[in-house]
This record gives sequence, C-alpha cells and structure tokens, in this order.
Amino acid sequence: MGSTSFLTRTRGLLRIRNQLVRECLGELLSTFMLMTITLGSAAQKITFFETKGNLLTSYLGGALAVMVGIYTAGGISGAHMNPAFSFAMCLMEQFPWWKFPIFVFMQTLSSFISAGAVYVLYYDAIWHYSNGTLTVYGPRETASIFATYPADQVSLANGFLDQVIGTGVLIVGVMGLMDTRNKPVPKGLEPVVVALLVLSIECSMGANCGCPLNPARDIGPRLFTYVAGWGPEVFR
Repeated sequence: MGSTSFLTRTRGLLRIRNQLVRECLGELLSTFMLMTITLGSAAQKITFFETKGNLLTSYLGGALAVMVGIYTAGGISGAHMNPAFSFAMCLMEQFPWWKFPIFVFMQTLSSFISAGAVYVLYYDAIWHYSNGTLTVYGPRETASIFATYPADQVSLANGFLDQVIGTGVLIVGVMGLMDTRNKPVPKGLEPVVVALLVLSIECSMGANCGCPLNPARDIGPRLFTYVAGWGPEVFR
C-alpha cells in the first residue's frame, strides 16, 4: 500500500502538464526512434560488409522506423519527424507557424542524438571496418552510415530535383492518407500504410541520393559526423 502511494505521488510529480513541452518531448522521442533504427540499419549493412544486412534490410529498417516513430508519439505531437512535413502542415493551415521552428529544432536535435547513439552502438565495428580512419569517400568510407551522399554520376541539380520529387511524393501520399474525405485507412493502421509508402519511395527513388526525404534526417547526423571526426569533408 505504501509503495503504491509512493509511486502515485512520484508519477504525479513527474507528469508534464505543459502541452508544448509534451509535444516537444514527443517529437524528440519519435524522431529518435525513427533515426536510431534507420541509421542502425545502415550501420549494420555497411560495417559488416553486407553479411548482416543488405540494401533491402536497410530500406525495410528505414520504412519500419517511420511506423515505430508514428506509433511512439503520433497521439502527442503528431510525430512529424520531418521539417518538410511540418512545413506542409503549416501551408495546409493544420499546424501553427509559430511551432514550426520549435519542431524543426527538436527534430534536428533528436537526429543528432540518434547519430551519437548509433556511433556508440557500432563504435568497434565502424573503426574495424574503416581501418582506423574516418573517411567520407573511398571503399571503406563510413560517413554514409549517418548522412546521405549522391552517387558519383549525379549532379547537384539532379540531386536537388531528386529530393524535391521524392519528398513531394511522400508529402502528397501522407496528405492523401490523412484526408478523411478520401478513401480511409482502417483506424490504427495509418502508420503501417505510411511505412509502406516510404518503402515504395525507397525502392523506386533511392539510387540517386539515398532517399533521405527529410532535412532533419540528413542535417543532424551530418553535423554529428563533422564534430565526431569525419571533418568538414562531410559538407562538400
């Protein structure tokens, strides 16, 4: 009886009542789940010479990570996890503009933290695979675990267009799924359908630039690699 009372009091003290703080923490946690699984899938594929994973498992990991992120905080913050989606919601007047920079900051911060978590998780594997040198290019590069880089033959203009089209398909698809006047998705299965949408985009548009579709997914981990030892080459 005493322990139950103590737990009740503790839960009451720790409960966050400010709605904005709850939403920020929800966005932080959902993006962390998304990014940790996504980057972990890439790390497993690359650092183990594709013996513990391949392109398909990397794509599946990234798609299922979206599902996990939405289930984690979809009812709290909406689980945007993506500045492009937050921006689209603002344009559709379904999200206040004043919250936009706050959500972008939380998404980017969470992506940075996730990159650190994956780096710690695969620390030994990364250093073994890279032969003790953290590089952005070459046969033993490891920067692509964290951020996305265009294929050698892809120009800057083509890479930009690639991301505009890919992100546009993602946003239009999600908006269509959210439209209650459209063909509805069974309640509770929305995250699964969004994950399938992401998987379809990865399978059809992932070759040019790695299919980030998400500024925070790229910027946060890229900043991490910059400070963690890969250096300014990650921005070139």
